[in-house]
Amino acid sequence: MRGTTIDSTTPLTAADRCDRCGAQAYVRVVLPVGELLFCAHHAREHAPKFAAVATHVQDETDRLLAEHGAGAGAAR
Repeated sequence: MRGTTIDSTTPLTAADRCDRCGAQAYVRVVLPVGELLFCAHHAREHAPKFAAVATHVQDETDRLLAEHGAGAGAAR
């Protein structure tokens, strides 16, 4: 978890990595005390847990199809 100032309007980039596996992050979960970044897979897996405590969720998983083509649709 990061302890820096969070700007949840800034688009996620290839430099943003999933806190669980290190893949490119497409979801930012803002918590009362920081943030977590997730790839699409881990965001889906952990959504029921973080939904109850998140103050904001920035979901950019729709970019997967645009960036990686039709095969990425299976990742959703």
